Amino acid sequence: MHLGATLRLLRVDAGLSLRDLARRIGVSSAYLSRVEHGVDAPPTQERLTAIARELDVPPALLMDVANRVSPYVAGYLEDVPAAGTLLLDIARRKLTGAQLARVRAFLDAEFPLREARGDEPVPALGPLLSPERVVVQLSCGDYEDALDVAAGRLASALPGLDAAALAQGLRQREGETPSQVGSGVAVPHAFVSGAAPVAALVTLARPLKTDAPDGQPLRLVVALVDGHRGRARLMRLAHVARLAGRGLADRLQGAEDARQVLETLEELEALR
Repeated sequence: MHLGATLRLLRVDAGLSLRDLARRIGVSSAYLSRVEHGVDAPPTQERLTAIARELDVPPALLMDVANRVSPYVAGYLEDVPAAGTLLLDIARRKLTGAQLARVRAFLDAEFPLREARGDEPVPALGPLLSPERVVVQLSCGDYEDALDVAAGRLASALPGLDAAALAQGLRQREGETPSQVGSGVAVPHAFVSGAAPVAALVTLARPLKTDAPDGQPLRLVVALVDGHRGRARLMRLAHVARLAGRGLADRLQGAEDARQVLETLEELEALR
């Protein structure tokens, strides 16, 4: 996983320059550039929280992308040490996403939340997909071929939108800021005024050697179109980066059809 690539992606989509964001969180632009390029270690929890505030995304989401424990969880473990034993028990059992979803259902039934914690639901990826927009084991020569295929599937869900024009828009956006977030995943995206959010997902038959921030070859393309700029759009991009860090490309590598892809994705998203 490469936190810096995700931060750069979100910053550019939020319309902030490197200098602007650095000034707002009280650091030098040189430091922030080193973080975005993976030269420096991920920022502290406090600094990630400040970055999240300026990007207008939930801090917990960036903590997940950075593989840092949320302050809420850390505080709870300090107050109730026995909770750490339970987490260790879960880890030892190596519960799957589906099994954790069953645990969560039990907690919701037996111990419902009495008050809101202030956590905002992150827009899920699964509802934006359909079997027709999932391409499994695509054989292609380069990344642009994968973008063309993704654009064709996206255009089929957006009447009046030309696939070639959309593909060109995706390529242009890639030229401005590469969308590879690491762990073998790229999240190319385009703004189409007034369009409802829609996604296409493409797994690759053979990994593609690209200029990925973590050096891992590209194995999965999650292409997004949205007609509205702002918080939900940025949260969705960060959520895909979070899924990448949780091994999305690895989990989908063996999928043989769209149904398996969507089922695996649903299982992973149950962990949110």
